[in-house]
Amino acid sequence: DDDNSEEGLHTIHSGRHEYAFSFELPQTPLATSFEGRHGSVRYWVKAELHRPWFLPVKLKKEFTVFEHIDINTPSLLSPQAGTKEKTLCCWFCTSGPISLSAKIERKGYTPGESIQIFAEIENCSSRVVVPKAAIYQTQAFYAKGKMKEVKQLVANLRGESLSSGKTETWNGKQLKIPPVSPSILDCSIIRVEYSLMVYVDIPGAMDLFLNLPLVIGTIPLHPFGSRTSSVSSQGSMNMNWLGLTLPERPEAPPSYAEVVTEEQRQSSLAPIGACDDFERVLPGPLFAYIQEFRFLPPPLYSEIDPNPDQPTDDRPSCPSR
Repeated sequence: DDDNSEEGLHTIHSGRHEYAFSFELPQTPLATSFEGRHGSVRYWVKAELHRPWFLPVKLKKEFTVFEHIDINTPSLLSPQAGTKEKTLCCWFCTSGPISLSAKIERKGYTPGESIQIFAEIENCSSRVVVPKAAIYQTQAFYAKGKMKEVKQLVANLRGESLSSGKTETWNGKQLKIPPVSPSILDCSIIRVEYSLMVYVDIPGAMDLFLNLPLVIGTIPLHPFGSRTSSVSSQGSMNMNWLGLTLPERPEAPPSYAEVVTEEQRQSSLAPIGACDDFERVLPGPLFAYIQEFRFLPPPLYSEIDPNPDQPTDDRPSCPSR
C-alpha cells in the first residue's frame, strides 16, 4: 500500500496468493552436488514470510547441480596402460618374477558403462596368485590447511587362480560402473576422483598392482562424433608436416612440349621394395609422389594430334568414333 511504500513492504490480504520466483545460477563453474563422509556440496532455495508480532515462516528446498563433464574430449579418450613386475624373496631363496600389464581403451566413462580391461598376467613364482580388478572412489576434503581422505570400493571382479608357470590373458574383461556421482575436479575444498586398480593377489606378500586413472563424466560417449573427431585430430597432427613440404607457389602445368617421356617418368620413381614398409615411407618420400604428380602430362583437351609429323608407332591409338 501507499502507507508502507517507504518501508518497501506490501500487505497480503486474506486468501491464496502465488508468486513466481526465478534465479539465474552464476556463470562461474559450480561444483557438482555431493554427499561425502566429511563434507558435502549442497544447494537450496530458502523462502521466508514475515508477519507482524509473529515469528517468520521459513521454507527451504534443495536442488541438484551437475557440473557437466564431457568424456568426448581428447584427453579423456586417450588409452591408459601400464606394466609392472615383482620378484618374491624368502630369506636366501628368490623365485621367478610375477609380471602384470594392463590397458583400457579410454580414461573417461559414465555410470552404467562397462570398462573393457585388456591384461596379461604371468606367474613365474612358486606361489598360486589370483588376478583381480577394482574401481575405487577417493574423496579428499580440504579445510584450514588440513586434508582428510576417504577411499571406497565401487566395483570389483576376480580372475582365475594362476599356479606356477601359468599365464592368463584378459581380452576385454568387463567391469560395469554402478550409479555413482561424477568426478569433482575443480573444487578447492572437495575432490572426488576415481581409479581402476588391476592387481595380482599374492598370498604372504605385498600385492602387485597397477593404478589407471578414471574420470566419471555426465555426457556419454558419442558413437560417431567422438571417433571422427579423435581420428581427424590425430590425422591433422600426423599430417602437419605436409604444409612444410608443399611449395608456397605451385608451378603452372607444363606445356605439351615439356612433357617428359614415359621412360623418364618410370626411371624417376622409387623402387617397389622401398615402399614395403608403410611407416617408413610415410614421413619423407611422400613429397616424391607430389613431385611425380607435378610432372605428369596434363589432361587431353582435344583428340587432335598436336604433332602430326612425328611417327605414331609409340603413341597409343584412340578408337575411331
